[in-house]
Amino acid sequence: MKPAPFEYRRPGTLADAVAALAGGPDTKVLAGGQSLVPLLSMRLASPRVLVDINAIAGLDTIEVEGEDGGVRVGALARHAAVLASADVRRVQPLVPLALAHVAHATIRNRGTTVGSIVHADAAAEMPVVLAVLGGSVDAVGPSGRRTIAAADLFLGPLESSLAHDEIAVSAYFPALAPGAGVAFDEIARRHGDYALVGAAALVDGESVKVGYLSVGDVPTVVDLSGVAEADLGEAALAHLEPGDDIHATADYRAQLVRILTGRVVRSAREMAESK
Repeated sequence: MKPAPFEYRRPGTLADAVAALAGGPDTKVLAGGQSLVPLLSMRLASPRVLVDINAIAGLDTIEVEGEDGGVRVGALARHAAVLASADVRRVQPLVPLALAHVAHATIRNRGTTVGSIVHADAAAEMPVVLAVLGGSVDAVGPSGRRTIAAADLFLGPLESSLAHDEIAVSAYFPALAPGAGVAFDEIARRHGDYALVGAAALVDGESVKVGYLSVGDVPTVVDLSGVAEADLGEAALAHLEPGDDIHATADYRAQLVRILTGRVVRSAREMAESK
């Protein structure tokens, strides 16, 4: 199929881009396009106006904020650039661990990390990484700039709290604390496919948090602090509702949760103990 007709705009400044979005909710922002363009082609999205932000300077940065700060990724930073960043790997290794599972190299060369987050697909890797780390997204709209915590960002399937006239300009991933460990793993039918289930773990002393993708309508983080290793999977399932679809049954997904939960928590603990 071909996309429905739309008006195309390519502003050169952030202010002009925000103004272009002010026409109403039937406008969409185009960054990498690896999520949006397929939706346009299948007419699952039919915006009246498409606002391409690729001509706006300064949105492709990858920066470490302060000596003990985290990583801030700009809206036009491609997955491949974030994955290749030595600073990101040093400051918050969970980000590249998860990015290595995102689709294929061709997609990562064009797709943007911030775009993947605000697309709010519960089967995608980067939303759950932001959620388990307690990160945030900065957005700019007619009322100025605001910061949206990950806990407040994901509202439902492909639905975020970003307003239609706001542009997500960056995502912030907190640094890994000294002595903490992280891990990521997922199971997919083929490499590069969406995961049947994925899990990201953050272990910091007695604190154990695991985030799950492809299990619910939104990225879900479960606090497993104090749970014995043998009980981790069942404890996680008490907070999750794996569903059926054409790819897997609910029972199979539940079993993947059991397997992946123990696996990522052990790996995260091993990283923490190795420091």
